[in-house]
Amino acid sequence: MRSFNLNQTSSMKKSGTLLLLAAAICLWPLFSAAQPLTLNQQGYFEKQGINVLVFSNWYNGLFSDSKISGVEIIHHGVRTATNGDVRLHNTPEQWDAIPQFVERKIDEATNTIEAHLRYPDYDFDYRIKAVADGDEIRLSVHLEKPLPEALRNRAGLNLEFLPSAYFEKAYLADGQAGIFPLYPSGPTQKQGDGSTFPLPIAGGRKFVLAPEDPERRITIEALTGSLSLYDGRNKAQNGWYVLRTLLPSNQTGKAVEWSIRINALPDWVRPPMIAHSQVGYHPDQQKVAVLELDKNDEPLPTARLMKLDENGAAKEVLVGAARPWGGYTRYYYLSFDFSPVQEEGLYFIEYGLQRTRPFPIGRFVFEKAWQPTLDVFFPVQMDHMTVNEAYRIWHGASHLDDALQAPVNHEHFDLYAQGPTTDTPYQPGEHIPGLNIGGWYDAGDYDIRTQTQYYVVRNLVHAWEDFRIERDETTIDQASRYVDIHHPDGKPDLLQQIEHGALALAAQHRAVGHAIPGIVAAHLHTYHHLGDGSTKTDNLVYNPKLDSLESDGLSSGSFDDRWAFTSRSTPLNYGSIAALAAASRALRGYNDELADECLSTAVKAWEEEHSHEPFLFHHGNTTGGRLDDEKLKATVELLITTKEDKYRQSLAEQWPTIESRFAQSAALAVYAMPFMDKEYAQKLEGLVRKYKEQVDQFRKENPFGVPIATGGWAGSGQVIAFAQTNYLLHKAFPGIIGKEEAFQGLHYIYGCHPGSNLSFVSGVGTVSKKVAYGTNRADYSFIAGGVVPGVLILQPDFPENKEDWPFLWGENEYVISVGSSYLYLVHAVQGLLDRGKY
Repeated sequence: MRSFNLNQTSSMKKSGTLLLLAAAICLWPLFSAAQPLTLNQQGYFEKQGINVLVFSNWYNGLFSDSKISGVEIIHHGVRTATNGDVRLHNTPEQWDAIPQFVERKIDEATNTIEAHLRYPDYDFDYRIKAVADGDEIRLSVHLEKPLPEALRNRAGLNLEFLPSAYFEKAYLADGQAGIFPLYPSGPTQKQGDGSTFPLPIAGGRKFVLAPEDPERRITIEALTGSLSLYDGRNKAQNGWYVLRTLLPSNQTGKAVEWSIRINALPDWVRPPMIAHSQVGYHPDQQKVAVLELDKNDEPLPTARLMKLDENGAAKEVLVGAARPWGGYTRYYYLSFDFSPVQEEGLYFIEYGLQRTRPFPIGRFVFEKAWQPTLDVFFPVQMDHMTVNEAYRIWHGASHLDDALQAPVNHEHFDLYAQGPTTDTPYQPGEHIPGLNIGGWYDAGDYDIRTQTQYYVVRNLVHAWEDFRIERDETTIDQASRYVDIHHPDGKPDLLQQIEHGALALAAQHRAVGHAIPGIVAAHLHTYHHLGDGSTKTDNLVYNPKLDSLESDGLSSGSFDDRWAFTSRSTPLNYGSIAALAAASRALRGYNDELADECLSTAVKAWEEEHSHEPFLFHHGNTTGGRLDDEKLKATVELLITTKEDKYRQSLAEQWPTIESRFAQSAALAVYAMPFMDKEYAQKLEGLVRKYKEQVDQFRKENPFGVPIATGGWAGSGQVIAFAQTNYLLHKAFPGIIGKEEAFQGLHYIYGCHPGSNLSFVSGVGTVSKKVAYGTNRADYSFIAGGVVPGVLILQPDFPENKEDWPFLWGENEYVISVGSSYLYLVHAVQGLLDRGKY
């Protein structure tokens, strides 16, 4: 098959005969070898079925080793290898040393990519050089100075292979057969400090991976030194298989060289992918599937919609044009519009030989789509509570020993930091009472990140006020710290979740007088804990006077308590003020005592913040957003709650923030409209018209019509927030922003996105995420209702979301904040379609 320019939109006619096909099969090995690896315009090596990236991506600056860096192999459409680089461990873990990137050079004349890197702590510089010669990659490490003595027997050339790509497959090491272990089983060795390190599971000069599988077969030969194969899962569940050659001592120039040959199926073409909503469609909305094609594929002119009857028979109900859209990332896109079909029923889409799984068209397709999020995901994420579901305990009451004052001038490994003072009455290491209440596990880890907590509370409050969600499916008893899923208790679950978040936020102000960045494990060995959160600590307050194994029943000598990071931050405090003010409205009539406390705390904190210059301590993503953004949130929520003129005046003074950052502040601006004058609304309308131009631009940038993130964290949350904003703008300005601008974001989450058509909401839709980065990720499982980040665009052009490997947090980690905005969006869409419901 021939390639076509990704910017072409004309369809192409398929040619070829059975005779040519037979000849191609007979000459398979010849064709496969004949097509050389070449440098393409995107700056990586390519032949049909194979891509070799050389430092197109780099270790994540926030989260260190994200398994997206160095030399990487995309093999028949699947990224199977990464982190080809000089590393200082046999199987590096997330926080192990990574080098600094200096520069990358491409030489098209010699088919070469070269990267210069260094480990500054060891004054060690090196170059990684990859040269394509025919179907072979020569990968080498070059040194200008001999290896430092401190790195002897430590520094080596590593290349990591995705375990799930090689499960149940074999390898040959110098002809000796082996099977890739499905579960890690050693060997390991204990070091003098008590830690362990993996030993090789095989060694030799030449490895053939998956010799039996032409889709995964790779041959790597050490032209200098030898190769060792390790199983990184012996150190960490997220470890990969690693091939490694140690760098020699007392040598300069070419220190290590490998020959890499990657098998390619002849004329391999990735099967088309039909992106569509796994949840289905309401009869009245637009229904457009996006067809994703390999750039070497030849577009077909049509697709068709089939309806299933009760006997399983399929009837064609629509044949429509597969309309060319053009190129985005590495793929070519078509669209199939089946909006005219409004009859309720069960359908599937066919394009060529590809067929989707069944999906419904019906008036109630969204009615239950949010329920797993509120019924299961939110309860499972509740900290300081025992969470039961039928015969299963998700976790016991966790972190009842919260929390110890974090040490000053301390930078934590997970984006927290304590400044030069504690900003509290407590000394470093002293227990701060009253923080062991409320709050949700932030994500797939267990920390209480305040910035997340207040985002969630505000979303839930607005969901309550806008949609009055009174569903009761869960028992939540704060007094006994007990949660029972699928066991109603006569109270709206949404109000109980708002209460849980408000308790955590209010507790911070009670304890230290202001919002704090958060509460997180003090030690790395407890931070990467997986499983039941209640076993992460002993739930007894740390007492340094006791022996490490001693307890008096109330406290213990085990230093496993979490740290509270307490540095003052005015933006963070404003974010907390906003959530507390909002919570006071929702809790009124349900928990009046807490509602009063939330409002009085918010008002007092607002006044206090206006009595001094802002505290602008900033670190990572834990100390609040921009000062102007967070102040705007507090102003709007206090205005809605109190309707006082001082907040109205403050909002008027903050118009420059609304105007300059309208995409971020639009939702807040709309919520404030009923409390402002006509001039405010008129000015807002002008901004909405300009914003509509930005919305339209997304339709030109990608075939899905939403903002798709290209950084180290995929963008489901961004897409949902975009759709949520569009909903609110449509409600306020229906003549400018249409309903579809909200619908499109939800369809993206449900499967109309690049790379695959999975629903990114576990347990929602016909085919959804079943392997995700939750607290149960070691079991390759999921939490119903959790929303994963989704499609990560690896530079320069590869959309990825792995369904067989949960440990890529940028693609698969549940975050509680996204769950709250998703819950809101589903109700918003249902309300627009069910006329007059909200």
